[in-house]
Amino acid sequence: MGSFSIWHWLIVLVIVVLVFGTKKLRNVGQDLGGAVKGFKDGMRDSEKSGEDVQQKIGGDTLDAQATDKSHTVSH
Repeated sequence: MGSFSIWHWLIVLVIVVLVFGTKKLRNVGQDLGGAVKGFKDGMRDSEKSGEDVQQKIGGDTLDAQATDKSHTVSH
């Protein structure tokens, strides 16, 4: 009890196939694969655009310190 054997997983797989059918499961798999591929492409494009911005700046960075300009004035 507490751990599932291969037989438990096979029974669950058979029930899922009977309920949804193989065509529906294949469509879900294709949609999930397309989403993962789109995410990876987006991450790759994001990294590439970050490198482009760094090249436009010339690799220089600016150091600045924020100051608080809010002073309370008592009347």
